Amino acid sequence: MGVNASVLAVDAGNSKTDVALIGEDGSVLSTARGGGFQPPVVGVRAAVDALAVAVTQALARAGEHVDGVRHVSACLANADLPVEEAELAKALLGRGWGRTVEVRNDTFAILRAGVDEPRGVAVVCGAGINCVGMGPDGRTARFPAIGRISGDWGGGSGLAEEALWFAARAEDGRGEPTELVRTLPGHFGLGSMYELIEALHRGRVPQEARHELTPVLFATSAAGDPVASALVDRLADEVVAMASVALGRLGLLDEEVPVLLGGSVLAARHPRLDERIGALLAARAPKAVIRVVAQPPVLGAGLLGLDHLGAPPEVHNRLRAHYA
Repeated sequence: MGVNASVLAVDAGNSKTDVALIGEDGSVLSTARGGGFQPPVVGVRAAVDALAVAVTQALARAGEHVDGVRHVSACLANADLPVEEAELAKALLGRGWGRTVEVRNDTFAILRAGVDEPRGVAVVCGAGINCVGMGPDGRTARFPAIGRISGDWGGGSGLAEEALWFAARAEDGRGEPTELVRTLPGHFGLGSMYELIEALHRGRVPQEARHELTPVLFATSAAGDPVASALVDRLADEVVAMASVALGRLGLLDEEVPVLLGGSVLAARHPRLDERIGALLAARAPKAVIRVVAQPPVLGAGLLGLDHLGAPPEVHNRLRAHYA
C-alpha cells in the first residue's frame, strides 16, 4: 500500500525546473529536473505541458510508494502579478497533481530556502532583478518586476544593455571614454564596438550570448574603469532600494532580519558590489543581516508547501537536512 505525499514542490525558472516529491515526514521521495518555464513566450498551456515532463518523472520515480499528493507548491518564473499566479494555479490544479495548489513567484522560493521561518527579504539578480519579502503574520511585499515599465533597472540582461550603450557612445564620440569600448567586443574576438554592433544586429553573435557581457562589465570595473564602476554602483543602489522598501512595507527596518541575495550576479560576490550594498543597507536598515543564498530554491518551494499544511518543525527540519 502506498503513502500520501504531503507536497509536490516545483521551482521553475526561465532556464530549468526542479521538482521534489515530499513525504508527510519531510523526507524527499523523488526528484526530477526539466527545462525552463516561459509562459510569455510559449503560452500557459505549452509552458505547463513542459512543466509536466519533470512532474511526471518525479511521480513515476516514486512509483507505487505514493497514492496521491495533498498540496502542490509551485514557485514559478514569470508569475509576476497576482492575476498571473491565479491563472497558473488554475492551470496546475486542472492537471490533477494535487488536491490543492498554491503558485508564487520563484523569488519566494529563494527567500524561503534561506530562512528558518517565513520572515525576511530576498533580492534576486540573475537575468532580471526582483525582490520579495515575507512576514510571519502572512504579509508579503513585492514588486511587479516585469521590466522598465514597472520601474526596474538592473539584472544581467539590463547591465549588458547598459554597458553596450555606454561603449557605443564612447566609440563614436557621443559619450565619455571607457575601456568597455575594448573589453566588450574583445570578449567575442572583435576589434571595435562597430563590429560588435553589426554582429549583434545581424545575428552573428546570438541574442542569448549578450549575458556573457555582464561578467566583462564587472571585470572592467574591477580594473578601475569609471563608467563600468558607476554601473556597478547603480546596481548596488537598486538592490538596496528594493530591499529597504520591502523591509519598510513589512515594518522590519528597525529589526534584526535577514536580507538574502540570490541569482547569478549577486551570488558571484563581486567585491565592489558587495561592499556598497553592505554600506548602503547598513545606513537604511542597520540591524539587517545580509546573506547569500546557497540552498536550492526547490527547498524553499517545499518549505512553503509545508507551511501551507501547518507541518510541525521537525518535518521542516528533515526536509532542510536533505538539502544541507
